[in-house]
Amino acid sequence: MDKNKLAFGKTNYIILAIGMAVIIIGLLLMTGPSCSEHVFESDIFSVRRIKVAPVVTLIGFLSIIVAIVYRPKSEKEEKAE
Repeated sequence: MDKNKLAFGKTNYIILAIGMAVIIIGLLLMTGPSCSEHVFESDIFSVRRIKVAPVVTLIGFLSIIVAIVYRPKSEKEEKAE
């Protein structure tokens, strides 16, 4: 299989893997104790779960978009410069 026919290059896969890892970290930051009918956990309103984790997750999704859109320079373009 020719490398020129592949949709993504090595850099794309690296950025994609980093983005997926950041999303997983963001989702793990959202976890914590849950409330029940008898016990109220005020930790559900913590800054980590309300502000930090969604921002980290959003950064992960944006990096995946960058990984999809990113097009490395081909050898022909590099020789032309």
